[in-house]
This record gives sequence, C-alpha cells and structure tokens, in this order.
Amino acid sequence: MTKKLYLPLLMACVVALLSSCSSKMGELSSDYFTVTPQVLEAIGGKVPATINGKFPEKYFNKKAVVEVTPVLVWEGGEATSQPAVFQGEKVEGNDQTISYKMGGSYTMKASFDYVPEMAKSELYLRFKATIGGKTIEIPAVKVADGVISTSEMVGQTLESANPALGDDAFQRIIKEKHEANIMFLIQQANVRASELKAAKAFGEEVRSVNDAANKRINNIEVSAYASPDGGLDLNTGLAEKRQDNAAKVVNRDLKKGKLDVAVDTRYTAEDWEGFQELVSKSNIQDKELILRVLSMYQDPEQREQEIKNISSVYKNLADEILPQLRRSRLTLNYEIIGKSDEEIAKLADTDAKQLNIEELLYAATLTNDPAKKEAIYTKATQIYPNDFRAFNNLGKLAYEAGNLEKAESYFKKAASINNAPEVNNNLGLIALTKGDKAAAESYLSKASGSKELNEALGNLYIAQGQYDRAVNAFGDTKTNSAALAQILAKDYNKAKSTLDAIETPDAYTDYLKAVLGARTNNSSMVTSGLKSAVAKDSTLAKKAASDLEFAKYFTDADFMNIIK
Repeated sequence: MTKKLYLPLLMACVVALLSSCSSKMGELSSDYFTVTPQVLEAIGGKVPATINGKFPEKYFNKKAVVEVTPVLVWEGGEATSQPAVFQGEKVEGNDQTISYKMGGSYTMKASFDYVPEMAKSELYLRFKATIGGKTIEIPAVKVADGVISTSEMVGQTLESANPALGDDAFQRIIKEKHEANIMFLIQQANVRASELKAAKAFGEEVRSVNDAANKRINNIEVSAYASPDGGLDLNTGLAEKRQDNAAKVVNRDLKKGKLDVAVDTRYTAEDWEGFQELVSKSNIQDKELILRVLSMYQDPEQREQEIKNISSVYKNLADEILPQLRRSRLTLNYEIIGKSDEEIAKLADTDAKQLNIEELLYAATLTNDPAKKEAIYTKATQIYPNDFRAFNNLGKLAYEAGNLEKAESYFKKAASINNAPEVNNNLGLIALTKGDKAAAESYLSKASGSKELNEALGNLYIAQGQYDRAVNAFGDTKTNSAALAQILAKDYNKAKSTLDAIETPDAYTDYLKAVLGARTNNSSMVTSGLKSAVAKDSTLAKKAASDLEFAKYFTDADFMNIIK
C-alpha cells in the first residue's frame, strides 16, 4: 500500500515543480517597461528609443538565457534592432546576470531606419528564452505606439529651398581713371618741353572721354611730389611749385578745348610712401636694410641721414629711385555709363549677341516670368558656352519648378565648366532631396562663398537630426525648412514668426502651422492650418489622419471633417 501511494505522489511533485519553473518564465506585463520618448520620433532618418525594463522577483530561472529584441511592427512589415542577452545566476557567460530572488533592471538602446509606414506602428519586445537546451515561450510585450515623423518633412520643405544663383557682375556705372606723369629734374619745378608731350597726350584722352556718349568726367587731380632728399622747407616749396606749374599746363589745355572740368590739386613735400614702394619693388643691394630704417624712424630728417649713412647703396638710390619721385601725377577720373534697363531688356529679346555675358545675365533679373528667364539663360549658354552661371541658373529655375532631374543635369553641366561654390551648394540640395546625406555634406563642404550656403547647411542639419545647429544656420531665413528646424528644436515662438513671414506660403507652410498649433495646444491653429493645407494639397489629409502630432485631435469633430 505504501509503495502504491509513493509513485503517484512523486509524479505529482515533479509536475508541480516543472509547472512552477515554467510559470516563472511566463508572460511579462507591459508595466515592467518604459520607453523614452513615450511616443517614438524619427530623428536624422533613424527612430531611436531607450527601453528601461525589469525582470520581477523570483521570475528569472537561474539556468535561463533570455534574448530580448526590440521590434517595430507595421502593416506589411517590421524592423528589428540590436538584441540584448541576459542570463540566470547559474549560467556561465558574460551577459548581464539577473538574480532569481531579487529580479533585475536593465536599459537597452534601440534604433530603426525610418520608413514612412512606421507612422502607424507598434514597438514590441520579443523574448527568446532557453533553459538548458529547452526553449521556453515568453509572449512578446507591446511597449509603445507609432512614430512621429515631422523631421522627415525636410524632404518636402526642401522643395521650397533657394538654390544659389550665379550672380551677374553687371555695373551700370563703372569708375575708371587715366593717369600720366610730368617728371622734373632735381630741385626744379619748371615743366620742360619734353614733358609737354605727356601733358598733351593726357589732354587728348580728356577730350576723348568728354566726347564719348557713354562716359562722364568727374574731375582731374594734380598731385605733386618732391623726393625725400634735401631739407623739408626746400621740398615743401618745390612740391608746391610743381603742383602749380602742372595745374597751369592742364588748365591751359582745358581752356583751349573749351572743356569745363574741375581740377583739384595737392602736393606732398617728401614722398616717403612712394620711396618705400619703389625700394620694395627694386633689386637694390641692402634693400631690406633700407626698409628696416624706414620702419624704425619716423622723423624725415633722421630717416634721410640714416639712409645716407648706408653709403654703399645711396648712389643707386640717387640714380634709380629718387628721380622717379620728382613728379606731378595727372589723374583723370571718369565713369563709363552702361546701357539702361530698357535697352538691355530689349536687346536680350531681339539681339542678345549685342550684350556681354554680364549684361545678359543681368537681363534675366529684370523679369519675374520664369519662362522669360529661361529663354534669356538659354541664349546665354549658346552665346557664352564657357560660362557656368547660365547653366547653373537654368538648374535653379528647374529646381524651383519641381523638376529635380532636369535641375541636376544643368547643375552637373555647370560643374563641368567651373566647380564653383554656387554649383556645389545646389548639388548638395539635390543630394538631400535624394536622401544622400553623405554626398550632400561632401558637396556643401566645397560651397564656401555661396550666399545660400547657410540655408543649405540648415537643411542638411535637419536631415542629420542636429536641430539647434540647423536653427543657427538658418538665422533669419524665412522658409518652410527654417520653421521646421525651429519646431523640432522646440523654439515655437520663432517658428510662428517665421511661418507668418513666408512670402508665398504653400501647403506645407500651412501644415507646419497645424503642427505648431498641436504642439502649443492651439486648436484653432490646428484646424485653420490643416484646412488650408488640405485645400492646397488634398494628399495631406491622409498624412494628417495618421500623424501622431495630431493624436489628441483624432476624435475631434472639426479635425475629422477636414481629413475625411
């Protein structure tokens, strides 16, 4: 009788023990897990998450090994992140050990490559547990819902970015000057007959400029000098006389030609500045010593004495340098007046070959019609095929029209002519529209000098998830991308100011206003912004329907009426 009772009792104990062991590795409650952020968010093309988990007391079998894998699941797909492995107290290994009696907490990082379908998704933890060679089933635990993908709107806001323009260098008024010298002998101020030839040639140039239809004389300057040898009083009187005598020659010639031109005069008693310039350009022996003396002494007499003390070179100075400083310099200042806007616009339309490249590029700035701009730039590429700017600007027009393939083709043609900063800036924008951040960064690193570089960098920084840096790069730029960066950096006041200041708001401008309204609990901004956005682009209704930015409005009647 005793033996009969013993076996069933033993079997019952074993079953109870096994049952007890398996229950210790059973289902885990979601209460044991927290996820940061609470709602997942795409940042720089990734969806990061920090998961804090806990194995409760008397749960983790001492011989168990458990692999925990974060999995983001959506309709038709899923993505997994790097798993973490934990072991019981009796397992020999290098993974984190969890106490059976006390349980244990852990933190694991997860990251997923973002895809748009993740907007409507769920984050699970899957468990793979083994005790010895036996697999123990632990049900997966759902720990988070969905992904906010506002940062990925950079792909759309890039459409309103400003590609760099290849600027023209057109100047309607170009300042020019013509110079001539009347030379004098040492300690003399009379204008010699031989120097009258230079004065006569100068006068002829004055008359030629005066007679030209597109030139205008401002004035004539007479600047007289004495070389820095001899006493200061002597040189002062000498320079003044040279000024007066040269001015008499100029005025006599102007009077003869009946020209009314202002003549301004001045003199320099000792031309140390000219002396230093001539010495520095010369091959005179001990040149550096002479220049050092000039830097050491400021008193004119001391300078002269110290230089004379360098006896080995003073004769060369007297023969080669000083004679060039005994002069009156005649300067004709005048302006070249370019074609009027009306003339340029007409020629661009009727006879573009009559315009130089600067005038032709400038002509495109005189119209706001993209078709007319394109026609002008196309003519420029035909007449001046070796100038990159017209090709670049055709690319800019194509980009602004949404034809990115055509834009890229023009930008690459421009780059083949001149790998200019503006072209690299624009190729960087193209790379960003393709999601190629590495290529964009490479192009933009070669775009220094482009006026639009900071804006392009702002877009790159958004794509990289560097929101504060993006805000700084955009500065006071008023674009959708700038507002997006400010929203992502939680600078909501600045974002509102930016959105309100955009000159030509599009559907994404209004959508961003709705997002801003949701983040600042402004329901009227949500509905007005979203209503305007959907009116301009009906596809945004579907986006809004699953956008977790609007999660708390999913049951709002006004919201539902807009997106239905």
